[in-house]
Amino acid sequence: MRRTLVIWSLTIVVTLASVVYQRVTGPTHTVRGSIQISERTIKYKLLRSHDSTSDAEMEIPAPAAEIQGKMRWRRYKSNDSWITEKLKRRGEKLVMAIPKQPPAGKILYQVTLIDGNGNEYNLTQKPVVIRFKGAVPKSVLVPHIIFMFAAMLVATRAGLEAIVKGANAYRFAIWTSFLLFLGGLVFGPMVQKYAFGSFWTGWPFGHDLTDTKIAVTMLFWIIALWRGRNPQKGRAWIITAALITLLVYLIPHSSYGSELDYKQMS
Repeated sequence: MRRTLVIWSLTIVVTLASVVYQRVTGPTHTVRGSIQISERTIKYKLLRSHDSTSDAEMEIPAPAAEIQGKMRWRRYKSNDSWITEKLKRRGEKLVMAIPKQPPAGKILYQVTLIDGNGNEYNLTQKPVVIRFKGAVPKSVLVPHIIFMFAAMLVATRAGLEAIVKGANAYRFAIWTSFLLFLGGLVFGPMVQKYAFGSFWTGWPFGHDLTDTKIAVTMLFWIIALWRGRNPQKGRAWIITAALITLLVYLIPHSSYGSELDYKQMS
């Protein structure tokens, strides 16, 4: 009983740590920071993902009336020239809006604040990339997230069970495969279709790592199920599949994801 509690506790810690790491390192994670201007600390959030149904509007607190701002932007992977726009003031905030794009369209943008003496402060050293996506219904997105999180949790449990030579490693491997299939190969393509117009953009049809890593992980769990029927030989495959799952989850979500090439569209 005590060993089971310890294993489950370790499972939860590893799973949560990997999920948080993937979330904060992904290319669509919001850029957050602060900057000191005229003895004031200004905190900001810059979006890197937004639905294609509307412009991506952002606000930056700037209570001092003399503080102004500007934004320069252009379409990603295009021959466009940079467009510079002055930030509008709305009360004690500066407001900017990035024009909406088709699903998978990306915009490069950089925000600069200007104090009363004309000194300029770039919020980021290099332009930020924001990707637009189609709206995904909660009835599709929520099950996808739940099944993928559950798959990671049970995969970790299966690996630890195999390491300690527990009797339930194969049973956990079956559950992992089932949850991964539902989350990654049933609801995953549905999410992709709503967001970017295609059910599958990973190997061999594209370079989307999100899809490709699901396929690789599923393959290893199929092998683990096949070999795991023999506890003496299959335990190593279950451990391997669990490690592959962990490594895959450490790859930032949406890396090398779907994107429009505006040069080819012009």
